[in-house]
Amino acid sequence: MANPPLHGIRVVEFAGIGPGPFAGMMLADHGAEVIRIDRPSKGGGISIDSKDPLLRSRKSIGMDLKNPDAIAAVRKIVRGADAIIEGFRPGVMERLGLGPDVLLADNPRLVYGRMTGWGQTGPMAPEPGHDINYIAISGALHAFGRKGEKPTPPINMVGDFGGGGMFLAFGMLAALLHAKATGEGQVVDAAMTDGSAVLMTMMWGFRGMGRWSDERGTNLLDTAAHFYDTYETSDAKFISLGAIEPQFYAEFRQVMGLSDDKWSAQMDARQWGPLKDELTALFRTKTRDEWTAAFKGHDVCFAPVLGFDEAYDDAHNQARQTFVTAGGCKQPAPAPRYSASTTVAPQMPGDRTDATVLRDLGFDDAEVAALGY
Repeated sequence: MANPPLHGIRVVEFAGIGPGPFAGMMLADHGAEVIRIDRPSKGGGISIDSKDPLLRSRKSIGMDLKNPDAIAAVRKIVRGADAIIEGFRPGVMERLGLGPDVLLADNPRLVYGRMTGWGQTGPMAPEPGHDINYIAISGALHAFGRKGEKPTPPINMVGDFGGGGMFLAFGMLAALLHAKATGEGQVVDAAMTDGSAVLMTMMWGFRGMGRWSDERGTNLLDTAAHFYDTYETSDAKFISLGAIEPQFYAEFRQVMGLSDDKWSAQMDARQWGPLKDELTALFRTKTRDEWTAAFKGHDVCFAPVLGFDEAYDDAHNQARQTFVTAGGCKQPAPAPRYSASTTVAPQMPGDRTDATVLRDLGFDDAEVAALGY
């Protein structure tokens, strides 16, 4: 088996929450050596939640970034790195003496990854915010919810992770390829407003073609259609239905026994409401498992809605090893998979000391002692 695809890449990650650690996790999962600069705990050492999968497979060093000796040590570490990740508000790294001008002067090949909500520029750049705010101004949040109801945030999947950390990881890999080819490092400005807007590209396309209404809950993919929604079952659980294509919809009708002509006008949006009411009543006549059994082997685009533990134990997920347990913590396994390479088996944080990591990075005993270790 070949090395992980990012083997040999060194990334320095400055401690943060949410999307920054997610980008660090993605890079570490695929073989990058990620060294996390953490805040030191009050009693010395590192303050880390050892049950947080977002922090898996890293080396960590507790550094007081208000200490000039720590800043000098960080600069030394970054000189030997390929990339950094930071998620502070614009200007914070510059005030610490660790801005792009300084670190790129030290290491011209450096990829400097910056993760923010609003971006490094624009009138909102210095303001605080969270996922819900960033996806609000990008137009994404407006689309989530049912007809006549208020927008419903899809937890923090779209801003923090889909439009944030994943875009940062992608941008850093693109910049790393550029640096490898040219020797030129650069800043990657990843903003959740930008990323969540890009995730809505298909809907912007539909809108341009006159196939998407600004009124949420009235479109093909936003719970208006009777054949693309979730339904409650008799045991108060749920199933998901996505029978969009004609062949899948025909199979769906066969399984459900929907032979009346009224079910033939699949794409007549005027009929979606009444047909959905009938399906709501029908799906409540059996349990979720009974419906799952009824649809098994049929090309319908159907799946039961599973909770956390159910997803972990699901036969398909077990066969693909979609989830793993590491350090006593259930968590998703690294993805995607490769035909020639492997990913990194998750290792929970906190199993290495600061001094050991520093010595591995080339610090001598005197330098380690000067930093208080």
